[in-house]
Amino acid sequence: MLKFIHLTDTHLVPAGRALYGTDPAWRLRRAVGSILLEHADAAFVVITGDLTHWGEPAAYEALREELAPLPMPVHLLVGNHDDRAAFQAAFPQAPTDASRFVQSAFSAGGVRHVLLDSNEPGVSWGVFCERRAAWLAQELASSGDEPVHLYLHHPPFPVGIPAMDRISLRDSAPLRMALAPHAKRLRHLFFGHLHRPLAGSWLGIPVSTV
Repeated sequence: MLKFIHLTDTHLVPAGRALYGTDPAWRLRRAVGSILLEHADAAFVVITGDLTHWGEPAAYEALREELAPLPMPVHLLVGNHDDRAAFQAAFPQAPTDASRFVQSAFSAGGVRHVLLDSNEPGVSWGVFCERRAAWLAQELASSGDEPVHLYLHHPPFPVGIPAMDRISLRDSAPLRMALAPHAKRLRHLFFGHLHRPLAGSWLGIPVSTV
């Protein structure tokens, strides 16, 4: 059995500042404490984007400090609130594809875990362009027959909440085309963005967010 932790939408701001009267770092600190106490045996943690609220370098520094106690690998995606350049400066070890999108894949527990980048500077909705899709198609074609977990910030389908559907993935066609030849291997899509728990299926793929 593979055990891992899915977090999303931490929305950190620079240390000492509040966001809408709350402290996102305090909330993340509570989550990290829970992981250390109850789930230290997890294979990894993945955070599906909106790591920070405004994308400031100091917010990424705060994120790095809050995640430092975790003993397992932490895999980070970028969302619409993130700044890709500031993220990459703060986390230079985070893998990217040849186009510098924050996309990568790794194997754990007999599963291929594929992390995708739907950030598009200047807009709140998600974009998954032909270049990103080409990387995904190549990754899936070259990764054997392992089952696949996908991780993405923006849901690639409407969820029935108009305000969120307007800023979900704008065009899912490149993503769908890259996935189609590998449909039988796709075990789950984990995403963020909604700030609500939701589960269901899309194209026959089980999906969930937290």
